Amino acid sequence: MEPLFFVMAIMGCSDGNAACAEARVETARYATMAQCRAAMPAALMRNTDVDYPVVAANCRTSGQYTAQAKTSKRGA
Repeated sequence: MEPLFFVMAIMGCSDGNAACAEARVETARYATMAQCRAAMPAALMRNTDVDYPVVAANCRTSGQYTAQAKTSKRGA
């Protein structure tokens, strides 16, 4: 199973940050949301060629989640 990590999507938006669409996803993977957000300014500078009036970035989770059932201990 693949572990959970974060990736950054580069978004192209119309004027006023409305009607955004994913233009590409950065290849870097981040262990935490904070690391992903810290890398946003540099990623935006690398992606100024996106053909939209406004370019934005969004960090999101990737990988697989594993759900665990909570078990309770009952005394006899």
